[in-house]
This record gives sequence, C-alpha cells and structure tokens, in this order.
Amino acid sequence: MKFIFFGTPEFAAIILEKLISADYVPVAVVCNPNESVGRKQILTSPPVKRLIEKHLPAGRQEWPIEIFQPVTKSELSAISYKLKAIKPDLIIVAAYGKILSKEILDIPVYGFINVHGSLLPYYRGASPIQTAILNGEKETGVTIMKVDEEMDHGPIISNIKIQISNIDTYESLSQRMAKLGAELLIKTIPNYISGKIKLIEQEHSKATYTKIIKKEDGKIDWSKSAQDIERMTRAYYPWPSAYANIKNKILKIIEADVSEIDNNYEIGEVFLTINNELAIKCGKDTLIVKKLQLEGGKVLMAKEFINGHKSFIGSVLE
Repeated sequence: MKFIFFGTPEFAAIILEKLISADYVPVAVVCNPNESVGRKQILTSPPVKRLIEKHLPAGRQEWPIEIFQPVTKSELSAISYKLKAIKPDLIIVAAYGKILSKEILDIPVYGFINVHGSLLPYYRGASPIQTAILNGEKETGVTIMKVDEEMDHGPIISNIKIQISNIDTYESLSQRMAKLGAELLIKTIPNYISGKIKLIEQEHSKATYTKIIKKEDGKIDWSKSAQDIERMTRAYYPWPSAYANIKNKILKIIEADVSEIDNNYEIGEVFLTINNELAIKCGKDTLIVKKLQLEGGKVLMAKEFINGHKSFIGSVLE
C-alpha cells in the first residue's frame, strides 16, 4: 500500500514510528515548517521530520521519503499536483492542524483517515487532550475517522477508550494515546482498505469543540478553584505551562495538589502550612505546590525553592 502521512508534533511522530516499525512506510510526509526554538532561537525541525531524519539509512544523504513543509493552506494547495503525482492509495493524518480542501481530500484512492485524540464527536478541534484534563474527565480515547471537509466531522472507522489518571499530564496522556492509537490504526488499515469495516456517522448534535492553545492560556487566575488550577498544571505541561507573575518574572507551577485548607489569606498569597508545605490561597481551597520553576532557573522541589527564596513566603502572585 502506498500512503502519505500528514502530521507534525510528538503525538504524530509516535504514531508514524509505530507504522514504520510495522512496515507501513510512507512515500511522503507533510508537516509544518521548521521553527526557531528556545532563547537562542535555534531553527529546529518538527518531531515528525526529526523522526524521518533519525531513520535515515546508513550511507544515504536523504530519505527516499519526500518531505513537504507548507506554511499556509494555500501553499498546501500549491503542492497538490506533487501529491497527486505520487498516486497514493491512502493518506493518514495525525495532529496536522489544518482543514483540508476537497482538492486535497480527493487525491488518495481510499481517502484520508485521521487519528484523533478523543472519543468523537466529543472534543473536536486542536486541543482534545488538554481540554479533557482541564474538564476533569476520567475517560477519553482515540478515534480513527474518515476525513471530510469539516473539522473532525467525518464518519468513525474505529475507536478505543483510555482512562485518565489524576496524575496524567498532557505529555504523559498524549504519549499513551498515541501508542494506543497507532496500534489501533495498524489493526484497522487492512480491514478498512478491504471494505470489511462499516463506517459509523457521528452524532453531530452531541459534538463539543476545543480551541488552539495559546501561551496566555497558561496564565493562572487565582480566583479560580485550586482544583481548576491543579488541572491546568497537568493540562498545560510541558507547554505553555501554568504560570503566574512575581516581580516581573514568570513563575511556573509544575506540579501541585489540592487542599481544603480554609484560612484568611489573600487570594494568590503564598504561605506555609502547619506541615511546612508551600501553599497558595485560591478562590476556593488551597493549592499545595510540589514543583515549580522561576524564570531563568531550574525546576525545583518546593522545599529547595523555599530555601533559596525565603522572601517568597508572603508574596501575592499576579
């Protein structure tokens, strides 16, 4: 089977690596362009491209897999003739992030199939995994669906459920989901191609939607409940992180628990509990901070941080 793979982040790279290990090797890959990363703004390939580079056969300067990195939807349309020339049987999508035109969707013989990180029709859109954690869901899943011209709207081919633990971060949950999704995809492809699977129309009236996560979404509003903020620390790890401002610096809350401690501290005020735990007063209950990171510093356990920042106790975080 000749197929093209569309995808960019780590979630997609995990799926592609599993496919390659199962001898499903794409003839081409479409991913986002390289980006400048970190303080030094080093131009860096996205995870899917790095995976292809990692698997470069010994002695070869380039893979027999062609890599396309269009910036915009119009640039993607501009390379459609190259994709048509490949004559793919199938195109697989995982976390690509762009709505695809009918011109593109009509290229493969068996259409596009998408590996989506939720149990559709719930949590359509760009951030299903983060949003499930933010909402305190106990269960989510991976859906393999046939792509149409609307966002995460096409019929369901197969799906699998997965439990969300109370310590799952976006990173840990997305990695588990990508691995399970890849295994399901590998089992599904031959049955889908042979026509053995009956596609199921989504219950569109039950659809819920997620948004693109931005840096500012990680800014903590201390008037929210400690439970909401603790979920933020997990949903937004490792990016954009849940953070506050203190003395013109960003303070990231990396790991935290919730306590029902009731006191008269000001919302956002930092204090020590009777057990010498680092705590922050929230709109409801108290956030017990386990790990944190001050801008320019390392990730520290709360006790280590307090030892080096005595004046932090009594501060009011913005």
